[in-house]
Amino acid sequence: MVVGAKGSPLQLVLSTILHVDNPTGNISLDEALRIRKNPMIKEAIPVSYGDNYKGYKILGTSNQYLHKYGATCKEGKLNTKNFEAVLGSGAAKNLNLSIGNTFLGSHGLVQNEIDVHDEKPFAVTGILAPTGTVVDHLIITNLESIWEVHEHVDHEEQERHEEQEEHKEITALLLNFRNPIGALQLSRSINKNSSLQAAFPKLEIDRLLKFLGVGFKTINSIAIAILFVAALSIFISLIKTVRERKHELALLRTYGATTFQLLKLVFLEALFLSVVGFILGWFLGRLGLLLFSKLASDTYTYYLGISLPDTEEFFIFIIVFFTTILATILASYSLFKLNISKILADA
Repeated sequence: MVVGAKGSPLQLVLSTILHVDNPTGNISLDEALRIRKNPMIKEAIPVSYGDNYKGYKILGTSNQYLHKYGATCKEGKLNTKNFEAVLGSGAAKNLNLSIGNTFLGSHGLVQNEIDVHDEKPFAVTGILAPTGTVVDHLIITNLESIWEVHEHVDHEEQERHEEQEEHKEITALLLNFRNPIGALQLSRSINKNSSLQAAFPKLEIDRLLKFLGVGFKTINSIAIAILFVAALSIFISLIKTVRERKHELALLRTYGATTFQLLKLVFLEALFLSVVGFILGWFLGRLGLLLFSKLASDTYTYYLGISLPDTEEFFIFIIVFFTTILATILASYSLFKLNISKILADA
């Protein structure tokens, strides 16, 4: 469960879990600590952000956050002091940073060169191994660094600085419960009796997918229609092949070829078309994913992994294979009634 400032629960989940939206606001650290003391809570991870480096979000949290995602250092070590940071594998690669490098964060979640924290440089102490999660695209430090970088202190503002020390804030609190009942009870209590809101990531993502369901169903329907059109194309191509090569097939029969051997020739040609089409379609699909990944990386610093054929694609290939067999049998029906003498006489 995610606890954050009042607002849209979907926005809270998208900003805190997937990091693709702006946060709903900040919450008091004291209030978050009171929630964390609840005996129904098994684990609580605070997160705080509001700065970026070249578009990559700087996230303040504890090492529990990395452990939750199974993130480990590929190079260097985890941050232990203020203004030490570890980089996700994707962030390190695209920012061209390595162990020992320093960088300056900018205020806000969008890359800018105006509000740069010149006096508070971060030092890279570690680069994380790829996890395939959002961690790959984050810059992670401790909470104290996030708080300190936003403390603009001078002699005239010393009193305000002391107040900030007493009233620290975080962006959200990530909670894991000992049982589902505890989660439901605490979420009702938070939403009803506090200035905070609680949201369940799974429920909000399911709701989002439900909103997008019509689009997904339309795309799936188009894909199925294309599959049927492809099957029909193979069938028409085979009928045309059999008709155009009746003379050649009749000659093969006179040389002793059986009907089954003729069927085999037609099937091999159809299978060649199907396999080449399947492989070409797979590569074009991955190319489309690559282009979409580029668009997503420019907008959200997200990357889509290009994987090998999966189980679903294997089943699609099986369907294509059996469709090819069926199309061959239907298109080659005339081979069973081949009038060799008439065909050769007409030629």
